Amino acid sequence: MINREVTINNQVGLHARPATFFIQKANEFKSVIWIEKEDRRVNAKSLLGVLSLGIVKGTTVNIIADGADETEAVETLTDLIDKEFAE
Repeated sequence: MINREVTINNQVGLHARPATFFIQKANEFKSVIWIEKEDRRVNAKSLLGVLSLGIVKGTTVNIIADGADETEAVETLTDLIDKEFAE
């Protein structure tokens, strides 16, 4: 299991379009992936789960992955966040 803390810096946070990009990227991996905000952890491959966290600009979250490609999954997702969801 691997865990990395990252801060959401894009204007709208992790809502609608950025959340969709994030989930699509998470679904490319075989590992189980969670996103955690404060004391809530949700499946990072679930749109409703991610949106339910209400992640806004400036929020710090943990990206957690467990599985064969966990390192690549966490690196890819944190990179997506760091680049503010730009392709």
